[in-house]
Amino acid sequence: MALLRNRDFLLLSAGQGVSRLGDGLYTTAAAWLAWSLTGDSTAVALVTVAAFGPAFLATFVAASYADRCDRRRLMIVTDLLRASVAAGATVLLALGLLNLTLLVAGTAALSLIGAPFGPARNAMVPQIVRAEDLLQATGLLHVAFRAAFFVGPLLLAPLLAVSSLTLVLALDVLTFLVSAATLAAVRVRRPAGPRHRTGLGADLAAGLKALRAEPDVLVVIATFVVALAATSGFLTVGLAALVGERFGAQGGQYGLLLGIAGVGEVVGALLLARLPIRRLALTAVLAWALLGVFRFPLGLAQSPAIAATLLAMTGMASALTDIPLIALVQQRLPDRHMAKALGLWEAGTAGALAVAPLVASTTVEATGIGTAFMLSGAALVGLSALSAITVLRFARRRTTGRLALACTE
Repeated sequence: MALLRNRDFLLLSAGQGVSRLGDGLYTTAAAWLAWSLTGDSTAVALVTVAAFGPAFLATFVAASYADRCDRRRLMIVTDLLRASVAAGATVLLALGLLNLTLLVAGTAALSLIGAPFGPARNAMVPQIVRAEDLLQATGLLHVAFRAAFFVGPLLLAPLLAVSSLTLVLALDVLTFLVSAATLAAVRVRRPAGPRHRTGLGADLAAGLKALRAEPDVLVVIATFVVALAATSGFLTVGLAALVGERFGAQGGQYGLLLGIAGVGEVVGALLLARLPIRRLALTAVLAWALLGVFRFPLGLAQSPAIAATLLAMTGMASALTDIPLIALVQQRLPDRHMAKALGLWEAGTAGALAVAPLVASTTVEATGIGTAFMLSGAALVGLSALSAITVLRFARRRTTGRLALACTE
């Protein structure tokens, strides 16, 4: 594969893999630290909200700077600032001065500072790889991100067995520094044409106008956000209820099943990186129907083996929902608005992840585990069908418009 001989792509993948490992480790450590400091589950919830809330509010606006500034330099500065915040938390913890208020504030600061990072990273990929390699590049990056984020939480137990949470936070600082160092070594092609010197408001308005000019891209983004908000909570809240009530198992079994879903997504991303997909928008929305088909019977599973099989399949299907979406934006949006489009998607994702557990818990309480999972699967299939019809309609309009233009010429 040509991408594996691309020095800059390998540097980006390795650095961001290490960074995502640190993110997974920090997320788990912060939740456990909140519990250790207070013994209160509400404290864990506060830290979780702090991790997602600022990103939801700031990512789209912050992405404007990723479109108007040097993306690589912006990412390096972001990494260094986040390393400083994490280092401060490490020192406070070592001195016994870290309390819940400071932990929540630090977690929120990391989220806020990191708001432009994801959009800048994904928008920088076309400046490193060829246009025909974008889908493969996105898939391989997805593998690095998911695998590293999955491994991060698994490291917490052995690290605590030999050391302390202070070392865990110190390792998170190191991952930010590694990411900054690899980014500094990456060579990035300059985008064609000069960067436009516009204000924040004008740039955001221009970005929204560019998105409206690509309505099928908007449909794919909206489908992703709605589907995630309506159904992703069942993978955490619903699965916990299924394991506890149906299988009578403990937390270890719950973690294992979640891990199987994560591995399934990594495998799906690896397979997707080798497949030529021409209709990215249609693939991205139809993937939710495939995911829904495997989600539908999950609440009826009578054994962990059946649940594990279904979760592995849903994990593989989920890789089809976001990798084609990112590649679609990279192909269809002009460079000067690419990060904003990706930022809108990431902001919507953060908001969806914040409300999804409430949606799932309410549904499980009202209908029971089996019915809740069936409703979740049916909702995904219905939403996917509606979005696919809309995408096809826009595709026909696009084709008709091109034919009419060709005739006039």
